[in-house]
Amino acid sequence: MKSLISWTIRHIPRKYLQLFSHVFLRMAAVFYRGNKVQCNICGLGFRKFLPYGRVARENALCPNCLGLERHRLMWLFLTEKTDFFQKQLKVLHVAPELCFLNRFKKLPNLEYITGDLESPLAQVKMDIHQIPFPDNTFDVLFCNHVLEHVSDDLQACREIKRVLKPGGWGILQSPVYDLAQTLEDPTITDPSIREKVFGQSDHVRKYGRDYALRLSKSGLNVSENAFVKTLHQDLLKKHALPENEMIFYCQKGQV
Repeated sequence: MKSLISWTIRHIPRKYLQLFSHVFLRMAAVFYRGNKVQCNICGLGFRKFLPYGRVARENALCPNCLGLERHRLMWLFLTEKTDFFQKQLKVLHVAPELCFLNRFKKLPNLEYITGDLESPLAQVKMDIHQIPFPDNTFDVLFCNHVLEHVSDDLQACREIKRVLKPGGWGILQSPVYDLAQTLEDPTITDPSIREKVFGQSDHVRKYGRDYALRLSKSGLNVSENAFVKTLHQDLLKKHALPENEMIFYCQKGQV
């Protein structure tokens, strides 16, 4: 299973994975049902989660909703540390994840809009360098595992700041490595070399520990939240949460 999933991720275009992978994985979910772990997004229990990743991580992917470790952590953060599920909010979700999409759509308190340049799941076709909405439109914005793909991440963050309302907030997750500074080289365009240098053929940079500080240069206030470090080990194991993942929380200042 690990080899099959790794091969699929590497060779099947993302848009097709988004459209069809859940059909096959939900069949696998029947055989994985149990009570050792529980997905806090869809609520189902399994004997373990599926492996996932180019180098497959064990106990990672919920076969029912396709939530990964980072998605389960974000759901818990939204539940415990924000008013996302209670307050009337206008939300822009860039590159929406399938595990969140229908659940957020159904929340009666949200005006929920999705956007992406390529994703077939998104309502609005948009380039994050030029978000097609007026200033001060959204209360909340999610943009996860996108900024490592775009040519100008600071311009993308300036756009995120522009469309957020004063006091608006968001979550900007990305792979972050144990590097003092972000590694990028715009002269590297060959996909095979990008994979060696940046970790993936469609990544244009490898973020380091300066991630939050770097993005804050856009004028958006980006901070690290070590929420996962406050959680009990039993909860980490129950939901198979990533023990070292920071939540990168951003906010637009009040005018």
